[in-house]
Amino acid sequence: MCRKIIAFGSHYDDFMQTLGADARRKLHYVLDILASEERISTKFVKHIRDGLYEIRIESGGNIYRVFFIFDEGRIVVLFHGFQKKSQATPEKEIKKAFEIRRKYNEFKRNQKR
Repeated sequence: MCRKIIAFGSHYDDFMQTLGADARRKLHYVLDILASEERISTKFVKHIRDGLYEIRIESGGNIYRVFFIFDEGRIVVLFHGFQKKSQATPEKEIKKAFEIRRKYNEFKRNQKR
C-alpha cells in the first residue's frame, strides 16, 4: 500500500516551522507509516469523529497533534497541528479542522468543474 500525502493550504507547513528537529523527525516517521501501512497503532493515530483523525507524537515532554482525513481511501490530507496542553483534544482545534476540511471539499468541487 502507498498513500499519497498532501497538505492543504499552509497550515501544516506553518506548524512544521514551529517544531524542533526531533518532533519533525517523529512526525515524518508517523507519516511514513501512514503512507505505507494498512493498519496503524492508536499510539500514533486516533479517530476523533466524522472522518477526522489526528497524528499523535510526543517530543521533549511536549505532545503534538496534526489533523488529517482520508480522501477516497488513498489520499491523506494534512490540516493544521497544535501543541496539546490538556487531556482532551480542544474543541476549538477540532472545529478549525472541520472548517479546513469544508474548504478542502469546496476546493475539490471547484477543481472538477
